[in-house]
Amino acid sequence: MTKIFKFCRCLLAALAFAAIAPVNAQDEEPLHPADAYRYVVSDTGDALEVDWAIEDGYYLYRDKLSFESGTAAVVLGAARLPEGLPHEDEFFGEQQVYREHFYVSVPYRIEGERPETMQFVIKSQGCADIGLCYPPQTWTETVKLKQTGQQPAKIDFGSLGGEFLPVDEAFKPILIPIDGNTVEVTWQVARGYYLYKDKISVKAISANVQLGILALPEGELKFDEFFGESEVYFEDVFARLPLARATPEAMDLELEINYQGCSLDGLCYPPTTRVLTVALTEASTITDLALLPSPNAPVSEQARLARLINDAHIWLVIATFFGAGLLLAFTPCVLPMVPILSGIIAGEGDDVSPMRGFTLAFSYVMGMALVYTGAGIVAAAAGMQLAATFNQPWILILFAALFVVLALGMFGLYNLQMPSGIQSRLAGISGRQKSGTLIGAFIMGALSSLIVTACVAPPLVASLTVIGQSGDMIRGGTALFALSMGMGAPLLIVGASAGKLLPKAGPWMESIKSAFGFMMLGLAVWMLSRILPGSVTLALWAVLIFMAGVFLGGLTTLAAGSSAIQKLGKGFGFLAIIYGLLLLLGALTGGSNPLKPLASINLGGGNMLVEEHGLVFQRIKTADDLDRELANAASQGKTAMLDFYADWCVSCKEMEAYTFTDAGVQAALSNSVLVQADVTANDAEDQALLQRFGVFGPPTIIFFGADGQQRHGYEVVGYMKSNDFIKHVQKAFADPATMSAQAQ
Repeated sequence: MTKIFKFCRCLLAALAFAAIAPVNAQDEEPLHPADAYRYVVSDTGDALEVDWAIEDGYYLYRDKLSFESGTAAVVLGAARLPEGLPHEDEFFGEQQVYREHFYVSVPYRIEGERPETMQFVIKSQGCADIGLCYPPQTWTETVKLKQTGQQPAKIDFGSLGGEFLPVDEAFKPILIPIDGNTVEVTWQVARGYYLYKDKISVKAISANVQLGILALPEGELKFDEFFGESEVYFEDVFARLPLARATPEAMDLELEINYQGCSLDGLCYPPTTRVLTVALTEASTITDLALLPSPNAPVSEQARLARLINDAHIWLVIATFFGAGLLLAFTPCVLPMVPILSGIIAGEGDDVSPMRGFTLAFSYVMGMALVYTGAGIVAAAAGMQLAATFNQPWILILFAALFVVLALGMFGLYNLQMPSGIQSRLAGISGRQKSGTLIGAFIMGALSSLIVTACVAPPLVASLTVIGQSGDMIRGGTALFALSMGMGAPLLIVGASAGKLLPKAGPWMESIKSAFGFMMLGLAVWMLSRILPGSVTLALWAVLIFMAGVFLGGLTTLAAGSSAIQKLGKGFGFLAIIYGLLLLLGALTGGSNPLKPLASINLGGGNMLVEEHGLVFQRIKTADDLDRELANAASQGKTAMLDFYADWCVSCKEMEAYTFTDAGVQAALSNSVLVQADVTANDAEDQALLQRFGVFGPPTIIFFGADGQQRHGYEVVGYMKSNDFIKHVQKAFADPATMSAQAQ
């Protein structure tokens, strides 16, 4: 009587909930039972197997699950139900329930002639965690039965220790439709067997369907004699597969399932391929095939690194990004930190020991690493354009002024015709920043980290992508910190060796400090070159190099007994003076290239030097401008290349000076429409265009096929040498597999 009362309570609760559900639909709409409890029935030859996939937040009662045969010739035995999860239920008391995935085996026997199909009746009852209990459900399925002789026999490998299951019993693939755009691919793995994760793949046989990436769970590491250390599955595997459809109508989807596994007793099965069909319901939405990433599409370097951050072991992430930082340490964006650190150590005085130098370097590197990591996390979380943020003109001017102040301190010129109040302030600033104290080194490292943000490279983009898209600040931040420590590792070597490399006393020490002063003035010019016209920057280089020549003794008269060092100094100094004059002449005539200062000088109707020409781009500003150019390219049957550029981007200017002037690069892009987005201003239109493609900053280059579709996976981030760029362009525009996938 009590059970009847509880059941009535359950039924009344379900009816009441159904009555008020439309009112509360905006909070959480409950699923229909057929959507909450999905299953697939298959015949093994002597048993019916029911594979269940239950949505999150729902469960089935174990003792409410039963099965009946609707075909007289098929007699069912007792169902083999797995153990459920304990559940205290207000309707039925202490119960066992099923959640997520499970499967049931129902043995049967045939009386009389074996039918081709049977009617299989499933009875069940379940509830939702939100408080809804469904009334008992009854479903009837038509199951196709295996005929006599279709059952594979067990394999006998006596030398390996006995019988082994046929591959279809050891690893049974099953497809379960989740919705019109998602299928769950399941493998039932028999006890004592395992599947290799990297041997699993799925391909679409049906037309007008493109598969996404199969979301496989994390496996276990195992070392075996066949493939060495591999990630394997010892238990059932459940993986969701998104897909894009050209039409929303209900359809039968054919998939080719590939996998390979082994037995713990020593047998390794050959690669197995099975073709399975699953009935898809009508799709509520049609996904654009071009927007769904294909598992066979190429993966860009930054996307590969982002996937590594998400999926790989944390120590592998740290090692990979530390190595990437080491490579970035020798780029133009990071090298300026060497003279800054050397200046700090030189400012320490005559008694710099290797330990003291290393300690100062470590403090400097930690300041750089912590601020670089923190700035990256904040920028990614807030959706900021990191490089553009720290390349604002006022920030660059502030840094340049700081370097000038530090250089004057190196020269010891604070007392030259300068008011005492300003002199004491500058001396105090310089003393606090370069005196060699650990705090001063840390502060300079923190400031220097903002210089490094001008470098947009694949490792940085990968870290910011993970933080921005997944919100995983721990793994993304760890990658950023490892990257910055890799960039700072050479500086630790500089610090440790400074005590031996720098002279300990005498006039040489003053000469070294003055040399560092010129280096810091060079850093100031380098910073200002991002915002100043090219001719003005060239004039600043001219003045700096001319003064360096004077410092080396280029205008000094040598005595008869001058040493060899003095003679070499005068020679190099005189050459520097001549080069400085040439730079100044080039600047006055409108030149901008320090390597070719006379390229703009016209004598008698012709240039003294012929300037190399780079690529000619069509400048755009908005997304509408880009769409118009892409449509124009597609109408001409041409490919297209979009280059994100900014005046403050050092690597952008490297690409223009060394890569885009290469004849091979120009030939590779001869049949392409070249489009350039100048995002120097970083205004709302620039940010909208950057966000459209998920770009964190220039230089970033995106390629489009002749069909106007983006060539996903071929993006270029950061500087790339001309030979590598030529090969990359050829792949981007000639890969038929990706082109056809994008054109579907």
